[in-house]
Amino acid sequence: MKKQLRKWLTILIPLLIGIGIIYYQFTTLTSEEIAKIKVSFQKANYNYILLTLVIACIGYWSRAYRWKFALNHLGYQTKFHNNFFTVCVSYLVNLTVPRSGEISRAALLKKYEDVPFDKAFGTIVAERIVDFLVFLLFVFIGFVSQYNTIYQFLIDKKVPIKSLIYIGIAGIVMMIIFILIWIYAEWKIIKKLKKKLSGLMEGMTTIYKMKDRWKYVFHSFFIWFSYLLMFYVAKFALPETSEISFDIIIMGFVFGSLAIGFSNGGLGAFPFSIALIFSLYGISNNIGTAFGWLVWTSQTILTLLLGLISYVLLPILNRNK
Repeated sequence: MKKQLRKWLTILIPLLIGIGIIYYQFTTLTSEEIAKIKVSFQKANYNYILLTLVIACIGYWSRAYRWKFALNHLGYQTKFHNNFFTVCVSYLVNLTVPRSGEISRAALLKKYEDVPFDKAFGTIVAERIVDFLVFLLFVFIGFVSQYNTIYQFLIDKKVPIKSLIYIGIAGIVMMIIFILIWIYAEWKIIKKLKKKLSGLMEGMTTIYKMKDRWKYVFHSFFIWFSYLLMFYVAKFALPETSEISFDIIIMGFVFGSLAIGFSNGGLGAFPFSIALIFSLYGISNNIGTAFGWLVWTSQTILTLLLGLISYVLLPILNRNK
């Protein structure tokens, strides 16, 4: 009973957060602004949106191709189509419970390629660590280039900046302490955890040992470059956003990426964050909202289509296994 309740809560809470954000966003818009958003959708140049979907597919391909380097290092020669389809299904699953797609991805690879779950999941965790580091680079570039704008925004909103700095420092210190304890501690509980997580750790450490590590790193940057390019190309879909500068785009990209984790696939949170960031640069609320929903809706439709098609094709292409 508790397990079922926990399962439903992990689905419903992010969903309710997303619905709550949507409700808040549209109740703060005037009827005139809502009418302008509808006009923006009608007048949008969907050729650019289609181009963003092509770029997104290339990013999917790159993620699946990157995965093979880690799996090959562990001694598993998997079929590329299985890698690609499991990646697509994982994106689909993430729309229900944030980050649950990683588990389904490892489980599907175990089913169709007989790669041990813990090792496959370890390679996925390693991917997420690398992705996080690359994303931090984008965050650093964005915040450094837009320091004055962000600082003024925090001041205007009376955000306690010193408290944020202290929290950040405390988090870094705790992370360092945890890493040191994990590496050097001889406690029984640590040894037991290391033994149980040996397969997971082997998968996570593949990056440091694999011979194709630089190809792996290249694809890691390429994946995030495709995400950014996708976001950049989308700006040409609306006349009002076609002339905005790259620094605005990168800030929208950073905050939009962060917002995806707040709800199911960024439901409500992604468009809201885009509108908020764009408003800092004088872009009207209705245009920022229209742009955010245009990008989010198109990418979500692609995720649904690719995920469902992949889910159907996986058993068909592996029926003789």
